[in-house]
Amino acid sequence: MKFHTSTKIAEHVSGCLQLAILLEVSAYPKPGNIHRTADFQETKYEHFLASAVAVAPHFKFAAEQGISVSAGKISPHEIEIGNTIKNTVMNVSAWQSGGNTLLGSIILLSPIAVAAGMILADRSFSLVKLRKKMKVVVESSTPMDAVAVYDAIKTAKPSGLGKAPKLDVTDSASRQKILEDKVTLFEVFKIASGYDSIASEWVNNFPVTFDLGYPYFAQQLDETKDVNTATVHTFLRILSEVPDTLIARKVGLTKAKEVSAQAKQVLKAGGLATSSGRHSLWKLDEKLKDPLHQLNPGTTADITAAVLAISILNGYKP
Repeated sequence: MKFHTSTKIAEHVSGCLQLAILLEVSAYPKPGNIHRTADFQETKYEHFLASAVAVAPHFKFAAEQGISVSAGKISPHEIEIGNTIKNTVMNVSAWQSGGNTLLGSIILLSPIAVAAGMILADRSFSLVKLRKKMKVVVESSTPMDAVAVYDAIKTAKPSGLGKAPKLDVTDSASRQKILEDKVTLFEVFKIASGYDSIASEWVNNFPVTFDLGYPYFAQQLDETKDVNTATVHTFLRILSEVPDTLIARKVGLTKAKEVSAQAKQVLKAGGLATSSGRHSLWKLDEKLKDPLHQLNPGTTADITAAVLAISILNGYKP
């Protein structure tokens, strides 16, 4: 794909990530999550649509920062990925009234946006190059990036935070300690990686996204020729292999593993491809929708959005 201006590159990247968000939230039924046929009482499908609009200028800016790195205008340490995450979350909050919709997705998609800008500026694209540049982006983060992400989390007010053993985001002293000890965002996520899959993706170069989710999504697209089926099955595959850490933080790892086992059974029954699989899938969707959302596999949804993002950047069109 050829682009004639940096603006066109950045707009293309932003559009790809917006589409990923829209396809992810629209896929149905993703058990325990909001989708086009299911809302939560306080957060609805339309809140996610509004959120997808809100992210556009900030993902465009992230891609522009990547282009600037490629041109030698700024160093990777000057990308300000933390501010991108913070500003995106703030704009999402300004555009809709349904609470936290995309915090995890924004954290995952922001380095993808920067890295895509970096390599598309060189007039080439491959997932191998994208992943290498993403590694550069996250490892170049700064203490100021960490503080900005803490501010983003404070704005989003996500459920299931719990208490961290070190540099807890709800502790007002954490920000000062981060700056005094010069703890980068990458290092903060390294601390959190043992109990949060999004942090783990950041510090381990996105293994679930690239090594598990993407090849399975591509296979499912090839087999089913249907993006909804491919997305739901990819969500189930990730959930079956990686217990959802949002569920684990709310009700414990044992319960999260039980949900993973149930997702595996749905896939074994054929998922959306068979009548018994569809029956099992809808039953699981109903079972996981408890009033307190304790069984909501929200982290799995965020990683599924990242899988869709790299697929679309790599040329997939619905």
